[in-house]
Amino acid sequence: MMPREQDEFDQQMIDLARVTRVMAGGKRMRFRACVVIGDREGRAGWAVAKAADVSQAIQKAVARAKKDIQNVSIAGGTIPHEVRGKFKAARLILKPAKKGRGLIAGGVVRTVLDLAGIKDIVSKMYGSNNKINNVAATFLALSQLRRVEAPAAVTAAKDAGTTAAKKKE
Repeated sequence: MMPREQDEFDQQMIDLARVTRVMAGGKRMRFRACVVIGDREGRAGWAVAKAADVSQAIQKAVARAKKDIQNVSIAGGTIPHEVRGKFKAARLILKPAKKGRGLIAGGVVRTVLDLAGIKDIVSKMYGSNNKINNVAATFLALSQLRRVEAPAAVTAAKDAGTTAAKKKE
């Protein structure tokens, strides 16, 4: 028996629900799974899938999440700037925090940020207790993040300073 290869993403189940639809012969039962995956290094994704069996629903959700991976901009363990996310009635604010402050977030937002690899952040959820909508709002907020880089003039001045110092020697 060959050992299974280690998956590159950690996964966390957000929501598992038994859903039914009414047909002519009675009710048809299925399972809905919401899964968040991440490598804890700046990549994360999520998906919802339905199937007749719980394990199939989870497998389908993980496969869909892998197809929809998002790169998250992380600067020194936190996010580069404040962002707000809104999906349906779910709203949230994500604010950068100083190193060592920790992951101050509740519910599913904490899970998403942890799997994305963010160590220090402050967040607040408003409006909705729906887990799936809160995950969607979190990913919408994370998609608004922009890389913050030093302005070109500052970088050029630093380079000029190091070349000037080398010439003196």
